[in-house]
Amino acid sequence: MCVSREGAADVFMKGIDDGIYPSDLKDMSIDELNQLCAEIREKLINTLSETGGHLASNLGAVELTVAIHRVFDAPRDKIVWDVGHQSYVHKILTGRAGRFSTLRKYGGLSGFPKREESEYDVFDTGHSSNSISAALGMAAARDLDGDDYNVAAVIGDGAMTGGMVYEALNNAGVMDSGLVVILNDNGMSISRNRGSLPQHLNKLRSSEHYLSVKSDVKDSLRKIPVVGDTIVSGIGTVKDAIKYLVVPGVLFEELGFTYLGPVDGHDIGALIEVLTNAVRMKKPVVVHCITEKGKGYKPAEEHPDRFHGVGPFDKETGKLKNPTAPPTYSGVFGRHLMHMAEKDNDIVAISAAMIDGTGLADFARRFPDRIYDVGIAEEHAVTFAAGLVISGKKPFVAIYSTFLQRAYDQVLIDVCMQKLPVVFCLDRAGIVGNDGETHQGIFDLSYLSSMPNLTVLAPADGIQLMLMMEYAVRSGGPVAIRYPKGRAADLRKYDDGERHSRSIFRPHARLLREGADVTLASCGSMTEICLRASEILRTAGIECDVIDAGIIKPLTDSDRKIYMKSAEKTGIVFTAEDNVTAGGYGDAVETLFADDHDVSVYKAGWPDVFIPHGSCDELRHIYGLDAEGIARKVSDIIERKTGRSSGGKRLL
Repeated sequence: MCVSREGAADVFMKGIDDGIYPSDLKDMSIDELNQLCAEIREKLINTLSETGGHLASNLGAVELTVAIHRVFDAPRDKIVWDVGHQSYVHKILTGRAGRFSTLRKYGGLSGFPKREESEYDVFDTGHSSNSISAALGMAAARDLDGDDYNVAAVIGDGAMTGGMVYEALNNAGVMDSGLVVILNDNGMSISRNRGSLPQHLNKLRSSEHYLSVKSDVKDSLRKIPVVGDTIVSGIGTVKDAIKYLVVPGVLFEELGFTYLGPVDGHDIGALIEVLTNAVRMKKPVVVHCITEKGKGYKPAEEHPDRFHGVGPFDKETGKLKNPTAPPTYSGVFGRHLMHMAEKDNDIVAISAAMIDGTGLADFARRFPDRIYDVGIAEEHAVTFAAGLVISGKKPFVAIYSTFLQRAYDQVLIDVCMQKLPVVFCLDRAGIVGNDGETHQGIFDLSYLSSMPNLTVLAPADGIQLMLMMEYAVRSGGPVAIRYPKGRAADLRKYDDGERHSRSIFRPHARLLREGADVTLASCGSMTEICLRASEILRTAGIECDVIDAGIIKPLTDSDRKIYMKSAEKTGIVFTAEDNVTAGGYGDAVETLFADDHDVSVYKAGWPDVFIPHGSCDELRHIYGLDAEGIARKVSDIIERKTGRSSGGKRLL
């Protein structure tokens, strides 16, 4: 339906909830578009205060998104959203407002663009810096087909720190194909942007003085005796020099793009005008829009980093409704690294635009000269760490598991091949929940375990994480420590005593609970779940050995003996991991018993699919990886293998 021209707020809201589409924006006045933006902001705040999500980035992109859909003719025109966490307004404007309350819930709207969700989502995103490449491919295909639709990439200044952007810009400039790159510049990614590119964009933000500077230069040149007028007649060359000095947007022009801007990203009239001009050019164009992250909601304006990705909050105060109970694994990592750095001046930290997210905020305040935020540039972060090691430093590279995938080659060749003692701390390893497919860190055990010379560790609780960090520095080779999002487990009651000997600690397999019927072999976050599963199974008369792996690779003879001794007793080994089963921990354990036909190995982990969004507890339950699901699977195996039932007791 088309939005009524009456302009009343309740009519606008009814129009949005009933389903508003880009065609509804075409005939609206500027005042009506501004009214619509106000209603969208209210909807964002109301909904995300209940569901959580990426609030600040979307508040900052309201007018820009409305202007884009006013000018472009989606879905015929193709709009690619880089990262995609700023696409909520796009979803509201493309017929999905009525389902917006299901955002990031299982079976509901994704927090990122998804092709299967809507024809208006032309490319699935979630990781950054790839939008220009994808959009250029679409533009090239259009040209080959002789078609005339428009293609745009919407990219933030944070994503512009990724090297893939410049590969695409370099290619697009020489292809001279009609492509509009819309740079949404708010000076932020998750944390405040750092590096020379953000400084370059800061200069661009102040370039509105260009014309007055040009005029002043002309007047000054004319005053030069004899040659003044002659110089002014060649002002084209002088103008180019001024552009280099005053308008650094020439960087884009040197790459073959026409640069338009900066433009106020909250002025709908100005946005419509500049985007209309960009589309008419039918060539590579960069439109530089200055926006404010968190615009229109004071708590988000004052703390945009805190409201980048936020849980449910009180919309009146901005305070979280259910703050995460400390300690978290990220918090344990950050605090302990700071403690280690106080004793060792060679320890440094590296982040890829994730200082806050990886628990390094306090470290950055305590050691500002020993932390490097390289921007969204994971490949560079890894090789940069390799260079630090060569020169005697001890770098800890803190990156989300899903983002380290982007630096596979650098980890393999630049670090592992040279046996360089870089410590990779993989936050958000395993299932992460509501951010969905692109953010689930369920592949790292598989791709890291295949790399020669790399030690792969998975702490089962916060204490193990600290000990593994200290061990990694002593190890003399590359080490990857993967740990999950959220609360750090505390398994001290299963302590074997060796963990107190910090100076001689070596990660190893541990037998935490003994039983004669089945071996539950677990790693990382699944150890706590398997311990709970063993308690459920005990009520059904099934006694379990529970092994915590600690170390995934390489296994020593003493590690192998732990598994072998338990399997010899039970005959059944059931592995559990917060990783895909293909190439993961279970496969490694299975190889131990490849020649032992008296031992049956069963594996539980995430299946060979991309896991959708939903809460972690919900996803574990659906895929049978919570304590009840593990207990049920083990009970079924024992019943099939031995004919024993659970004694009539139902395993929930």
